[in-house]
Amino acid sequence: MSTGLSTAQRVFLAAACFGIAIIGFMVKLPGAFRHMDKELHAAFYFVAAAFLNVLFARRKLLRHVAIFAVLFAFGMAIEKAQAWSNRFFHTRIHGRFDPEDVQSNLKGLVAFSVLWLLWAAATSLRAREAPAENANRR
Repeated sequence: MSTGLSTAQRVFLAAACFGIAIIGFMVKLPGAFRHMDKELHAAFYFVAAAFLNVLFARRKLLRHVAIFAVLFAFGMAIEKAQAWSNRFFHTRIHGRFDPEDVQSNLKGLVAFSVLWLLWAAATSLRAREAPAENANRR
């Protein structure tokens, strides 16, 4: 699965999306979405993991693990930044450090990882079976 983008383009796209995500996580959620904060955290990290894996990992396990670790660290940093910003600005622009948000981030990452591992295993098995089928046809 090729994206058709150069490495520099993929890095720029990922950096731009991280910038947008930072702004999005630092602004307080509109009232209509506050009751589903945890679900939004899990969904965001699921989609972010999928996006970065399509851009960078494909079927490479070490890259997948690195993306998982970077996203988990990003989630922790965002939560700490929210708490810090409340002290720095002396107004409450966002919530506090919430361990439940970190757990929801992790749930989204794990859910994507399960699907990714199943997909990577299935495509690897299919790739191994294809040469055997071609050899039998000769």
